[in-house]
Amino acid sequence: MTSARPFNFSPGPATLPEPVLQRVASEMLDWHGSGMSVMEMSHRGKEFGAILEAALADLRELLAVPANFRILFMQGGGLSENAIVPLNLSRGAKVDVVVTGSWSRKSAAEARRYADVHIAAEGNGRTIPRDWQLRDDAAYVHVCTNETIDGVEFHDLPRVDNGVPLVIDCSSHMLSRPIDWSRVGLAFGGAQKNIGPAGVTLVFVREDLLGHAMAICPTAFNYETVAANNSMYNTPPTFAIYVAGLVFRWVKGLEYAGKRGLAAIEQRNIDKAGLLYAALDASGFYENRVDASCRSRMNVPFFLKDEKLNETFLAEAKTAGLLQLKGHKSVGGMRASIYNAMPLEGVQALVSFMKDFEARHG
Repeated sequence: MTSARPFNFSPGPATLPEPVLQRVASEMLDWHGSGMSVMEMSHRGKEFGAILEAALADLRELLAVPANFRILFMQGGGLSENAIVPLNLSRGAKVDVVVTGSWSRKSAAEARRYADVHIAAEGNGRTIPRDWQLRDDAAYVHVCTNETIDGVEFHDLPRVDNGVPLVIDCSSHMLSRPIDWSRVGLAFGGAQKNIGPAGVTLVFVREDLLGHAMAICPTAFNYETVAANNSMYNTPPTFAIYVAGLVFRWVKGLEYAGKRGLAAIEQRNIDKAGLLYAALDASGFYENRVDASCRSRMNVPFFLKDEKLNETFLAEAKTAGLLQLKGHKSVGGMRASIYNAMPLEGVQALVSFMKDFEARHG
């Protein structure tokens, strides 16, 4: 870290790389001599056009997105995509959903407004269920590949062998590791975890899935229309795209453990998560309840054995410069979200605090 800023473990909107924040601050009043802030620019002007094209190119390179996928910058957030996806892909027919936690459960509920939804498998919030009952005539299969609240992550994308497209909600681990595009028909995620501020949602859609929107789908949410207009059918979230573009450049330049770019980010994420889970597993004072085979690298929920100490833990953590560790209200306990921008030093500071707190209160 280059300053004494606290470590922010918020699940989203989340911490951003400090060099990106410094760059945004330096360009706030005048972007590259244009005399304008990015927030003041016309989205049709050449200045923002250059920002958009650079962001698209860097993102496609980082995630090795194939040429037959369109990258869309949309609004409404990941939650809205739970409606926009079935409006575009379901044709009002059948959709299979694998429920692995809170977000996939919400996705199933929203899709029921537009399609015949079948729960193909349902986990307990601690594991990924097996024995999926998939329908060969479903329009697509939906999975949430990282459950932000429950801390369950697919470390390998599932292979759907019946030819039905796989749709993945990868909001909370997008850009934290590569994506096997050969297994995916559509991927989406809100930017406010690993990529930038709230306001922009990224959609990666295979071209053969365009053009199937239901008649009731709003034009601005029709993927075919958005793709045909290069994400500018309506005014895009310009400032959020600009910040995301700076994050993409930061990822491309990151070096760690002899690696660079996305490989460096992934290795650092593996090391951060390994350090935190090792501390939890070695303790009789804390516990993580997710099966080790599917523990999230991004969102680590944990519990104090004596929950009467929860508020004391949070208060002392805040004093120590460790922010926003309170777990989601639906599950309680604690949660450390350790996204790309969280440095290894932040997790080391958290582990040190946890050990000290246990020594004093255990």
